[in-house]
Amino acid sequence: MTYKRSRRSTAPIDRAAVYVLQQSGAPYEVLDFSPLGYDERQFCSPGFDLPVGCLMRTPNGRSPEYHTSADNLDFLRPEALLDSLEKALNILQLLEENDVFVNLNPMCEPQLGRRGLYQGTRGQSNPPEHEAALLWVLNGSTGSESLLDIAERSRLDFHVIRQAADALQSHGLLGTRTDSRVSR
Repeated sequence: MTYKRSRRSTAPIDRAAVYVLQQSGAPYEVLDFSPLGYDERQFCSPGFDLPVGCLMRTPNGRSPEYHTSADNLDFLRPEALLDSLEKALNILQLLEENDVFVNLNPMCEPQLGRRGLYQGTRGQSNPPEHEAALLWVLNGSTGSESLLDIAERSRLDFHVIRQAADALQSHGLLGTRTDSRVSR
């Protein structure tokens, strides 16, 4: 897989696409933006300046059959098409779940054990990275860092970070930037 960054190069879509490709364990390439290529270059024109990248199997100029009479559907493999779809859906899911939270108890680390959030307490059996994720999310939830920021910094899987954030929010330890309790 190849991802070509948007003209902005650090837009949320760029970061999400690169993260998903890194986590996939499959070979990938990331290209910087250039005004050559497919339709993304039109959306990235200065007048629009939309953060549109391009997720592709074959980059521009690497397939001599592209846009010629030799281009045909026999080049498509169902498993490659499915892989592309799964990666695109993973990118969209990450963008949908990439929230920014505020720690509602920022002066110290709250008692997580009594809330059943630590391993072995109240019959919970969480993987060890879940406990690390809880601490990373509490520490990174400043109202300016997203969950993707925390996942990248901690080197923990985004979904583990998301689950930790959900658990902390359900126990009243995290709020969103628009949460009325966070009006400091």
